[in-house]
Amino acid sequence: MVNKYAVILAAGQGTRMKSKLYKVLHPVCGKPMVEHVVDHVTSLNLEKIVTVVGHGAEMVKNHLGNRSDYVLQEEQLGTAHAVIQAAPILNNLQGITLVICGDTPLITPETMEKLVEQHETTGAKATILTAYAEDPSGYGRIIRDNNGHVKKIVEHKDASEDELKVTEINTGTYCFDNEALFEALTNVSNDNVQGEYYLPDVIEILKNQNEIVTAYQTLDLDETLGVNDRVALSQAEQIMQKRINKKHMVNGVSIIDPANTYISAEAMIGRDTVIYPGTVIIGKTTIGEDCHVGPHSEIKDCVIGNNTSIRQSVAHESEIGNDVQIGPFAHIRPASTIGNEVKLGNFVEVKKSTFGDGSKASHLSYIGDAEVGKDVNLGCGSITVNYDGSKKHLTKIEDGVFVGCNSNLVAPVTIGKGAYIAAGSTITEDVPGEALSIARARQVNKENYVQKLSNK
Repeated sequence: MVNKYAVILAAGQGTRMKSKLYKVLHPVCGKPMVEHVVDHVTSLNLEKIVTVVGHGAEMVKNHLGNRSDYVLQEEQLGTAHAVIQAAPILNNLQGITLVICGDTPLITPETMEKLVEQHETTGAKATILTAYAEDPSGYGRIIRDNNGHVKKIVEHKDASEDELKVTEINTGTYCFDNEALFEALTNVSNDNVQGEYYLPDVIEILKNQNEIVTAYQTLDLDETLGVNDRVALSQAEQIMQKRINKKHMVNGVSIIDPANTYISAEAMIGRDTVIYPGTVIIGKTTIGEDCHVGPHSEIKDCVIGNNTSIRQSVAHESEIGNDVQIGPFAHIRPASTIGNEVKLGNFVEVKKSTFGDGSKASHLSYIGDAEVGKDVNLGCGSITVNYDGSKKHLTKIEDGVFVGCNSNLVAPVTIGKGAYIAAGSTITEDVPGEALSIARARQVNKENYVQKLSNK
């Protein structure tokens, strides 16, 4: 069994992004580019992953954690210089090393596996991932010999007229014999206009030693896209979004308008769920089967059960049960737990609250910092008054409570099991179970009052 390693080049600041955010941390479908790359290479069962970091090193480490070892490239002096920073960890180890850029989030594990497989099968010291480009302008050309092995890589500016006609390009992803790689790196020169050490020079060094250098050509140019500016970032987002949507549709999810549906790479959606246009599903969201989400809904880091409908609404960092009806225009804020068969209707906002099974708030309510029991009915305009100007307080509404329209429950307060709150009440004290609480001024009718005003 051959040991396998990976070096991820993630040290470039990315000045063309024109951003305060470190380049490889720019998200594609909700996940930083470099995290996509680490996810992909992790699936290859590697012995070690080494990420070369530079600007923003701590932020990269915070995102990737202990999934990688790290080396620092203090000065960005080229790709070969970046790889050689991994020598203290990888030098003298036997095996195969994959070198991949941290700004190429679209390369699939399947392509990397085939690259490694070709490398092993041919007994090469280096294997280059290549692609066919209809317009290869600006790319290094792959020149093959009669055996189909790589003869050389020619940069566009150095290519002859015949070489410029070659449409097989270097993608910048490589597979090396690890010992040969680090030996060759010691001989790479920076004798060029930029004064940098370039990884393709390793190919030339190996060829001069009569070693086999081969190439694996991917059929999908899109997956080799390197993100260097916001334009390429947008392209990567579109390509990955198509992949994600296709995966869900193949798995039994109906997406009515994939071009206007945005689903994170980490989301999980059950079969026979329907996603309507304008829906955005963010982060580690899990949606069950037979749900209807959208149109124009935003779901972030939620766990949603089966047969639940969320229409024109927002739900963040909450748990939502089975057979729930949410919306239109509802807002489920973080740390809420919504039970089964709950209804949260038009312009209802729930924040850091629990709703027991079968409870309802159908219209125009705010429920914050509350424990709502089972089979509770909150009438139109009912709110929990949870903030006293300095602290938040808890409202407890026990099972079977009926709260009349336009009622204020001033926390901290407990409404006992089966109690009734009369419409228009402002409740400031606990209400016993099975009681009717009325907290409003008695109605007074002043007859002929309007006539008196008119006479004045």
